[in-house]
Amino acid sequence: MSAETPAAVSGQFTRRRQQFRAWRGTRPFWAGLFVLLSGFPIIYFPYFHLQLGHLTLAMATTAGAGSLIIGVLLFVLGFSLWYQKHVRTFAGVAAILLALVSLPVSNFGGFVMGFLLAMIGGAMAVAWAPGAPPEPQAVQESAPGEGGAPEAAPSPDLGVDKTSELNDLSGTSPANGANGRHSAG
Repeated sequence: MSAETPAAVSGQFTRRRQQFRAWRGTRPFWAGLFVLLSGFPIIYFPYFHLQLGHLTLAMATTAGAGSLIIGVLLFVLGFSLWYQKHVRTFAGVAAILLALVSLPVSNFGGFVMGFLLAMIGGAMAVAWAPGAPPEPQAVQESAPGEGGAPEAAPSPDLGVDKTSELNDLSGTSPANGANGRHSAG
């Protein structure tokens, strides 16, 4: 740091963290992260070379290009889950299908790590639904003399038989103003 470097505004880290948390809460963030991370082992292991002393074990398979394509598609699906939340169902199903295809194509789906991450992330993406924004609650102010005394319940009418009206759940009773016919639409 130099003398010309401005000092960080106090609370800036907290504000940025809260902004990220709000952004993360409006989209399938964890599903996108799992799908994105599933692409790494699927791409990496077919091109992996293990050195044991002077012996080199090449993990390359004949389907190296296939696993490269699957991994790149999983990266794209992970980012699309983050930035285009309306494609969550398509991206989730596509991630699950790519995970299943990666089993025979890319060393058992990146030695099962990439397969499991893509399956879990795809399932989370399909199951995610946007939450409803919280409704503001009206603040009810009471007068100083009006404590919290419950109001008296209305007395029931003793001379009227309302049991037939209460048990009619079809909505076609003449008492409800209907003519007795069911409506289809």
